Amino acid sequence: MSSTQQKALYLDSPCGEFVIKTKEIQKPEPGEVLVKIVATALNPADWKVPKFNPPFIEYYPFLLGADSAGVIEELGEGVTGFAKGDRVIHEADWHDRFASFQQYTVVSAEHLAKLPDNLSFEQAASIPLGLATAAIGLYADCDRPEGVKKLRPPPWEAGGEGVYKGKAVLVLGGTSSVGKNAIQLLKLSGFSKIIATASLRNTDMLKSLGATDVIDRNADLVSEAKNILSGDSLDLIYDAVGTKEVQSQALEILQPGGQLIAAALIHVDTTAHVDKHFITLFAGFRLPQNWALGKSLHSKLYDLLASGAIKPNAIEVLPNGLASVVAGLKRIENNEVNGRKLIIRPGETP
Repeated sequence: MSSTQQKALYLDSPCGEFVIKTKEIQKPEPGEVLVKIVATALNPADWKVPKFNPPFIEYYPFLLGADSAGVIEELGEGVTGFAKGDRVIHEADWHDRFASFQQYTVVSAEHLAKLPDNLSFEQAASIPLGLATAAIGLYADCDRPEGVKKLRPPPWEAGGEGVYKGKAVLVLGGTSSVGKNAIQLLKLSGFSKIIATASLRNTDMLKSLGATDVIDRNADLVSEAKNILSGDSLDLIYDAVGTKEVQSQALEILQPGGQLIAAALIHVDTTAHVDKHFITLFAGFRLPQNWALGKSLHSKLYDLLASGAIKPNAIEVLPNGLASVVAGLKRIENNEVNGRKLIIRPGETP
């Protein structure tokens, strides 16, 4: 590493502007790895933070960016199994040390995986946050009430693959990054009917990931789903992008005692559905309650990616690194990006 300085894209104040600044390259602590980020992705949450000023952000300037694919630059004390120069992938975290809207980031070695040769850095950068959100919603404790079970074991662990054979599940927003990852994980868990809502032009793509049926997102969800279910019970819905209208329709076909897992917000009045369970989540493996799941997933992620069990999103690479983030986020906010992830290379920042 020839310099101790790097460029980073900061949100300068609550509801403020994004500004490129120079900062020190962080040092990895024991058990951590310093990664030179080759590619990172833009996500809907990145434009929502400056617009809605969430209360959990307690200081500014603040760093965003949650996907990282790059090369190991330095190992912290005690790290084994990795070497400088390894190609790696991991979920980043909104924090000065851990975010991906900068040229270098730090990650726990327990939440790091080597990147197989069948994926480029840019493809890999489309995966981490969407995969983490799907995995945490399905296989972590989240805020499930007492007696409401997560799916166990995860399909990458011993005895987890195929255990839900015969079960049906509905994924709302199948073409979102979270939706596509949820479909792939549900397929590995063995669900026999994986129904997804999407534009029908994406039917072949979603079926290649594991969906068995695709319902047009503008269709009558209740009647279409009941026809596909043919009397089978529906105990689980994963809502990747659902609106109040879609959630309301989905709840009509969710069995009493079933779960609606929301990757974003619950839009309906939950008190009107006391016989259903509403699960929300925070998609970060650094949270203590999610740490072990993140460690487990990353221990098998190389194999999942190399085998094609987990596939990348379609991507569009933007020029000029961090300088293109603001315009890219505006496109996402305006719903001008469909079925693909916008990727930047921080090292290309002017």
